[in-house]
Amino acid sequence: MDTISPVTQLHQEASAPRLQITSAKTLAESSNLTSIPSHYAFTTPTSGDQAVHADHDDSIPVIDFSLLSSSNPDQRSKAVSDLAKACQDWGVFMLINHGVPESRMKATVDALMGFFDLTEEEKNKFLGKHVLDPIIYGTSFKASIDKVLLWRDFLKMMVHPKFHCPPKPEGLSEVLAEYTGELRKLARELLKGISESLGLGPGYIDEAMNMDSSLQILAANLYPPCPQPELAMGLPSHSDYGLLTILMQNDIGGLQVNHGGKWVKVDPIPNAFVVNTADQLEIMSNGKYKSVLHRAVLNNKTTRISIPFSIGPSPNTVAVPAEQLVDGKHNQATYIPMNYKDYLEFKQSRVLNKGLCPNQVKI
Repeated sequence: MDTISPVTQLHQEASAPRLQITSAKTLAESSNLTSIPSHYAFTTPTSGDQAVHADHDDSIPVIDFSLLSSSNPDQRSKAVSDLAKACQDWGVFMLINHGVPESRMKATVDALMGFFDLTEEEKNKFLGKHVLDPIIYGTSFKASIDKVLLWRDFLKMMVHPKFHCPPKPEGLSEVLAEYTGELRKLARELLKGISESLGLGPGYIDEAMNMDSSLQILAANLYPPCPQPELAMGLPSHSDYGLLTILMQNDIGGLQVNHGGKWVKVDPIPNAFVVNTADQLEIMSNGKYKSVLHRAVLNNKTTRISIPFSIGPSPNTVAVPAEQLVDGKHNQATYIPMNYKDYLEFKQSRVLNKGLCPNQVKI
């Protein structure tokens, strides 16, 4: 097991001199930019790394939330069964008829685009030093230490248990408070269905993960047009930290998920959310629902924005496999316990990982 102190290491990095890195948006808007700077160039992908569209016979599942929340027991039972298959086979699904108004979704995209349109001086007030800072703005992943920079700018805000948001642009806080309130309710209903799909009863995850004090993070990733999208990367392969991530995006594709060893393009569906399983759910389900690997690729024509809402346990909750999913023969508990706050700090203190960090892989 890794014996370094993750918190100490992280604060040492935070106190180191910070490099002045130009934002991806500023670079993209340079009138004379015809190629990417060398420190944005990734190694050429291998031939087996190219993404494909999903097969008609094995496409990304679509879950109708109105059926999952239906008072008709037969409709709900079928929706829970479909949810189980989506989580186990893919780890990602499109969520339709979710009840979040289209006008609220559009207002959220517009408001966050407004933040990225602020001056660099305004945005740089929120340059983050620690993963648990309530508001973090930046570029790449950890620009001060990344060997190869990512072609993205980002904003991350803790929105629960306490809501945090930059004061500018005007109206941003009100728009995001309404949006995250809607998603909080939606996420808890999804977790009830997932809990039921695991045979645990609808309230198990909510109680075991202390969801009243759930740590929830809203982020916005801006991917400007890139003159050489085949050489740069928006986000490399990774899994998410929490239980679930609910993603909204504009109508520009770029998200890809790993399915059956292949990268599959996630084509946007108007007004639908993309929902993916994350690390803490994999642990709690004892590996039945894997935390899906995904990445973001670029284009050279237009800006893509993705807005993930991450819902996790409370900071001090230790995710452990549910007893009902553990037995002494075939399904032994295979994850070393760690509370969610420590997990976030440890994983963020390392280079961007492809999956669970070493402390939480199988014993």
